[in-house]
Amino acid sequence: MKINLDYPGAGAEEQIIRMMRSEDGTSKAKSEPIDPQQIFKAREQIRDIYCSDAVLKYMVAIIVATREPEAFEDSELKNWIAVGSSPRATIALDKCARAMAWLKGKDFVDPTDVRDVVHGVLRHRLILSYDALAEGISSDRVIDEILSQVAVA
Repeated sequence: MKINLDYPGAGAEEQIIRMMRSEDGTSKAKSEPIDPQQIFKAREQIRDIYCSDAVLKYMVAIIVATREPEAFEDSELKNWIAVGSSPRATIALDKCARAMAWLKGKDFVDPTDVRDVVHGVLRHRLILSYDALAEGISSDRVIDEILSQVAVA
C-alpha cells in the first residue's frame, strides 16, 4: 500500500518531541512485545472474513477498469491511464479490504471496506498517461473516477 501522510501541525510536532522525551506524563514502562501467536491468529481471522461474490465482483471490476478504461465512454479514464493494475492488485485489494473489515470488528467485507482501502492499494499501481500528468491529474483523482464509474455488483 502507498499511504499519503501530511506533515503534522506545529502543536502536534511539539507533542511528538515531548513524547519522544517522555515529557507527556505517560508511563515510561515499556509494553510487552506482541506474541507471534497473536499475529498468526489475527492473520487467520482476517483470512476467514467472509467476502460475498458481489463484493468480489466489485473488487475485480475496479481493477479491470484500470486495464480497460476505454469501456467507460463518458469518462476521461481512457485519457488518464497508460498502464493499469495487474492481478496482484486484486489480491492486495482483497487482503486489505478483509483487514479493514477485521479492524472494524466485522466478520464480513462490504463495499465500504473496499472503498476505504482502494486508494492505498492502487495509488502506486497505476501508470498515468502523459496527458494526465501534464494536466496535474493525480492517481487519487483517477481512482475516484473509477469508483464513480464502477457499480457495486
